[in-house]
Amino acid sequence: MAITKLNAYELPTSQDIPPNKVNWAFEPEHAALLIHDMQDYFIHFWGDDNPMIGQVITRIAALRQYCKQRHIPVYYTAQPGQQTGEDRALLNDMWGPGLNQHPGLRNVVAELAPDASDTVLDKWRYSAFHRSPLEQMLKESGRDQLIITGVYAHIGCMTTATDAFMRDIKPFMVADALADFSREDHLMALKYVAGRAGRVVMTDDLLPVPLSKTGLRNLIAPLLDESDVPEDDENLVDYGLDSVRIMGLAARWRRVHHDIDFVMLAKNPTIDAWWALLSRKERA
Repeated sequence: MAITKLNAYELPTSQDIPPNKVNWAFEPEHAALLIHDMQDYFIHFWGDDNPMIGQVITRIAALRQYCKQRHIPVYYTAQPGQQTGEDRALLNDMWGPGLNQHPGLRNVVAELAPDASDTVLDKWRYSAFHRSPLEQMLKESGRDQLIITGVYAHIGCMTTATDAFMRDIKPFMVADALADFSREDHLMALKYVAGRAGRVVMTDDLLPVPLSKTGLRNLIAPLLDESDVPEDDENLVDYGLDSVRIMGLAARWRRVHHDIDFVMLAKNPTIDAWWALLSRKERA
């Protein structure tokens, strides 16, 4: 009935993204970020200092920082520490008393703690929209896209994505910024959302600058004409990367590093050289 000890698994990569039925463009000015149920209670089932959860938290934190920079609203869901029998209802049958037995674990994990400008919504059921003002707040702020991160992918996150879709709000499920009971459950949630209720993306698909050299490699790979994978020091133009795509990358990365332009990228078009430019500390 209650959640038992959870084990780490390999988080989805870009190769695990299922075919998306829709190809909605991510529009920051129309988006909001949802950090779903990232409370100490739900995270403690993986134990302390779990490396998989560390990766998830790092990616959510990067998305949160990006949203703050772009004035994108950030919402949290969090179950109350004390819930009446009426409030909890059938959740008792499915999951037991939950946080009622652990009120000291109700806080959002410290690395993602909300600040005064964030909105924390009381969470009563799987969907973040149930008994909450989320839909109204999104509409009042002109937001019709919802970036979904957190736990658990196949329960609250997937249900929230489906509920958003039915309210004409476009959900973007961030595959590598979610965690679940198992990799099988995680991938099932991604497949369902991609085929029925939203678009599944990677963290690096949303951020203007990838978080790692691997993320950069994954970003560049679909832009190449060659099926062979270039080494990090090889010229990407030789693998089919054209000037139009380089200009598009320059425009994207210039949001963070204002000195980047087409000439700078074209001068040395390799993964190594570009990562050296992108891994610099962000300029204000």
